[in-house]
Amino acid sequence: MNIFEISLLFIIIVIVLPILAAAIKIVKEYERAVIFRLGRLLGAKGPGLFFIIPFVDSFMKIDLRVVTVDVPKQDIITKDNVSVSVDAVVYYRVVDPISAVIKVANYNYAITMLGQTVLRDVVGQAELDDLLQRREDINKKIQSILDEITMPWGIKVVSVTIKSVELPENMTRAMAKQAEAERWRRARIIEAEGERQAADRLGEAALVYEKHPAAMRLRELQTLVEIAREKSLVVVTEKGSSIIGETAAVTKEISEKIKKGGES
Repeated sequence: MNIFEISLLFIIIVIVLPILAAAIKIVKEYERAVIFRLGRLLGAKGPGLFFIIPFVDSFMKIDLRVVTVDVPKQDIITKDNVSVSVDAVVYYRVVDPISAVIKVANYNYAITMLGQTVLRDVVGQAELDDLLQRREDINKKIQSILDEITMPWGIKVVSVTIKSVELPENMTRAMAKQAEAERWRRARIIEAEGERQAADRLGEAALVYEKHPAAMRLRELQTLVEIAREKSLVVVTEKGSSIIGETAAVTKEISEKIKKGGES
């Protein structure tokens, strides 16, 4: 091998191979490459292997996976003039990489700022009770507004979720009192309903006892038996004491007569 061949081989190794390496590009399955040739849009390539002209073509990789954007906490006044702090999460993905590159400078930053603005607007138009009880509807409304704005950018908003709603301390105490009062109201209604049902049943029982006095006496005896299980209790009833007294007097008189008969 002469000097000319060695020089030619050296030139190929030093110059041609780097250029060839710069011309071969690979993007993954979830990526696309938007190619520009001398500043003009050439198109999107990928996934897999593709070629570009070094020093003439340039490209940008765009990730097509779902991206999560954390919307910072916003201090908002609701429709019923309650100050709240709300933060949210926006999930989006790129569906048109060409539009995402040529129509917006930084779509991730743009969605972050847009999410803050739409979050303040939507929450500001809702009342506190709706924000606490109908959060899913508010999420869908925010998503719909964001999706309508970002679709021309080639971006699809998949979901929006309000993470937390922080209330002032005085409002939290007021809501706790309201919940406690509501619980007391329900308890009293249930108690009153129970009293009414018990009164109805007692009225029906009184009619039965009126028709069957013996049943009343049996119920009384059953009650005494139940009370007698408590050995520390002494029960004295007027009717019961009279019967017991009469029984005791008759027994004593019979015993005395038996004794006198025996003596005589």
